[in-house]
Amino acid sequence: MLTLDLSNEPRWHDLAPGVRVQLRPLTTALMVATRSDPAVEAVHEEASDEERALAFAKALARRAVLAWEGVGDADGNAIDPSAQAIDALLDIWPIFEAFQLAYVSKGLLLEQEKNASAPLPSGPSAGASDTAKPARKSARIVRRG
Repeated sequence: MLTLDLSNEPRWHDLAPGVRVQLRPLTTALMVATRSDPAVEAVHEEASDEERALAFAKALARRAVLAWEGVGDADGNAIDPSAQAIDALLDIWPIFEAFQLAYVSKGLLLEQEKNASAPLPSGPSAGASDTAKPARKSARIVRRG
């Protein structure tokens, strides 16, 4: 069953020990705006999935982050979120992964629920198993007349 949260209030998400961000709800409007973000559209067609994911996550975070705690400059002084600071935060691998899991994947999982297909047996959606045996290399065509 799909549970709707009609409050539409921002929520705090822990991304690392001592680091948390307050994020807007992941709405359709936010996702659509992010998909048409110039930084996302500027990603080359030859870019890897990882490069696309990073560009999308940064664009989404720039729209979604309202506040944070536990983030500072090189001198240890607390700083407010800015586009440059958000991008720098997501360049830290464990933070990026936590953002993906805590925020982005929830929206994508809901998107997958609309799809009746099983996850791919390999890749980021690994989980499904093959249902048929692979064809033999020396398979023959049998014609019935």
